[in-house]
Amino acid sequence: MAQHTVGRAPAPTPLGSGAPRPGSVPEPPGRLRRVLRSVVPGPTADAGGAALYRRWWLPWLWMLPAIVGTTVFGVFPFLNTIVVSFTDAKPLGGAYDVVGLDNYTRMLGDPDFWLATRNSLLYALIVVPLMVLLPLLLAVLVEKNLPGIGFFRSAFYTPVLASSVVVGLSWQWLLSDQGLVNTWLQKAHLIREAVPFLSDSWLILLSAMGLTLWKGLGWYMIFYLAALGNVPRELHEAAAVDGAGAIRRFWHVTVPGVRTSMMLVGTLTGIGSLRVFTEIYMLGGATGGPGGADRTLPFYIRDVGLDPLTGNAGYGAAVSVALFALTLGLTLLAQRLTKEDEA
Repeated sequence: MAQHTVGRAPAPTPLGSGAPRPGSVPEPPGRLRRVLRSVVPGPTADAGGAALYRRWWLPWLWMLPAIVGTTVFGVFPFLNTIVVSFTDAKPLGGAYDVVGLDNYTRMLGDPDFWLATRNSLLYALIVVPLMVLLPLLLAVLVEKNLPGIGFFRSAFYTPVLASSVVVGLSWQWLLSDQGLVNTWLQKAHLIREAVPFLSDSWLILLSAMGLTLWKGLGWYMIFYLAALGNVPRELHEAAAVDGAGAIRRFWHVTVPGVRTSMMLVGTLTGIGSLRVFTEIYMLGGATGGPGGADRTLPFYIRDVGLDPLTGNAGYGAAVSVALFALTLGLTLLAQRLTKEDEA
């Protein structure tokens, strides 16, 4: 005798049973369905809840704005730069010819390119180690919960909030021949003549490095404060019981505990050092120091590729590709060192 269940809705049919669900969109038949499932797999047959009724295209719909933005403002300019590097295109457009590898051959024989490369690498070699270590020391100092420590944390972070142009103008005033630094040094009888911070090529480069460090200390201090919170206090207490002083605890407990953050800070600082432009422009002027002696690779790209009268966008694009290759190589090296350190 057949039994009928009253008031109970039929259970939803799992995927793969062949029976369509009420209100569902029919799946594309045959080969197209297999291709779609291989590219965008749907929920499994034992999935429950909303996953049974979720459309396969819904996650891609939510990701669409980010995909479009990345494609328009990231992928397309990158590919277009590579294409332009094989031409003699002008900054303002117009007719151009394909020149093959001529731009890259010219770049390898250009002494100004190698000078800019030297400045960029020197900038990174000096700034990266200091930017890895100094914010860590600063974070250790302000980590303790002492009365008024919040004021010092805010004060150290304040330069991060200021515009690079505003900071550059402030440093111009400080380092000029009649600026605050030279005035104090002369009144203290430490120097007789003003130090040419803004006219000597090496001093301009070192001053720009100091500006980068001063502006970035507070930003990376936040990174280390978060990492220090994950270092177990028991390790410090055990080391103190064994007779380790503050310096030994720093090198043998604190540094290993924040090593991953140190690698991250080093990678980010290295990329930023190779892209430095504003500091050189504000302290060295529009020429990048006397005779362009302090130009970095981004500065050199602006000069050779974006000048509306004499610029060559194709050559500037070739230098941009070289800068990308240099940055990518240093990033991959940092990742390899991080993996070896973790192993």
